[in-house]
Amino acid sequence: MSIGLRERKKLKTRAAIQKEAMRLFLKKGFEATTIEEIAEAVEISPSTFFNYFPSKEDVVLRDDLDPLLYAAFASQPPDLNPLAALRTAMRAVFSHLTPDQDSVLKNRLRLLATSPVLRAAMLDQFAGMVQQGAELLASRLGRSPDDFAVRNLSGALMGVMIATFMAAANDPNVDLLKLADEAMAHLEAGLPLDWTRKS
Repeated sequence: MSIGLRERKKLKTRAAIQKEAMRLFLKKGFEATTIEEIAEAVEISPSTFFNYFPSKEDVVLRDDLDPLLYAAFASQPPDLNPLAALRTAMRAVFSHLTPDQDSVLKNRLRLLATSPVLRAAMLDQFAGMVQQGAELLASRLGRSPDDFAVRNLSGALMGVMIATFMAAANDPNVDLLKLADEAMAHLEAGLPLDWTRKS
């Protein structure tokens, strides 16, 4: 289904805001960059910025890959356990990133490594991420998102992914897909402490 001209213009403006914001964040630092500077770079008003992003932090933390990941997860065979289904979905999405998507992802991780404000904002999103994960898992398992075991699994999953992203943020040369897959395999194995990464 094609999208209309108005929606295409909105997507184009949103992408321009994110591109200029990321450029300024990497050049000046996240904390030192103002919303007014971002708006000026895109030739919009600061109030228009807020039509697209609720906060400066959201420019970095919003992940456009999430809908692709959710769709890939939902399309996995029903007999596959949830963690195996998620690992397969992650491979499907992250192995087909365009150079631009890969660059944005790595720049986001660089900013997370250098900005305490962004790290705090990411952790502040944790409750919402756990709820969203529980809803995804519950739909696959035929259980309620409020089921204790489902929420527990979602919390463990989000914790593992946050640990993965923070490790990747401190190593710009890391293969993020491989690291995330190994982290998921560790979780699937029950998080044994004698686990070692495959080189």
